[in-house]
Amino acid sequence: MDTPRIKVYGSATEITIAANAAGLHALAEQLVDLADPELSGGYHVHLDAGINLEDGPINLILERDDQL
Repeated sequence: MDTPRIKVYGSATEITIAANAAGLHALAEQLVDLADPELSGGYHVHLDAGINLEDGPINLILERDDQL
């Protein structure tokens, strides 16, 4: 499998998350992990531009919120 590549960018009205197939799999795994019944609301994962994401102006936080 290729190296995961994920980029987040947006405007005032929308956010785009673009990724190659490996990046989409990596995001899906993060989301499945957040849905684990052993976790509680407030658990989150930071994906930072230049580290977990391609360089860009926006970082991404995936957060579990059991109040929603």
